[in-house]
Amino acid sequence: MVDTSSTLEDLSRKHLGIARDDAHGRSADILVHDGPLRQTLMAMVAGTELGEHNSPPAASMLVLSGRVKVTADEGEVVLNVGELRGLTHHRHSVTAIEDSVFILTTVTGYGEPSRR
Repeated sequence: MVDTSSTLEDLSRKHLGIARDDAHGRSADILVHDGPLRQTLMAMVAGTELGEHNSPPAASMLVLSGRVKVTADEGEVVLNVGELRGLTHHRHSVTAIEDSVFILTTVTGYGEPSRR
């Protein structure tokens, strides 16, 4: 899990740097993992695509920097800085239009949250 003393701005810069050096053009770090809830910071270099994949039972994306395009059978949507969107329950892909950082929130199943 992520160092809680780091700000989202610090983490965004760090992971964009890693993504720029990565052969696949991306980097990710889990911010929160509590039972079925998962929040992941993802950085993607412009032109990088997360190929078509299945959606978890529930998911949303909050764009911290850049612009991303989400493409599914029902069409595509471009998300800009500060935009929050629930993601489709169908297969979809994500493409970075610009160097981008976003928080992906997913619920990977249903059940009781873990107790700490």
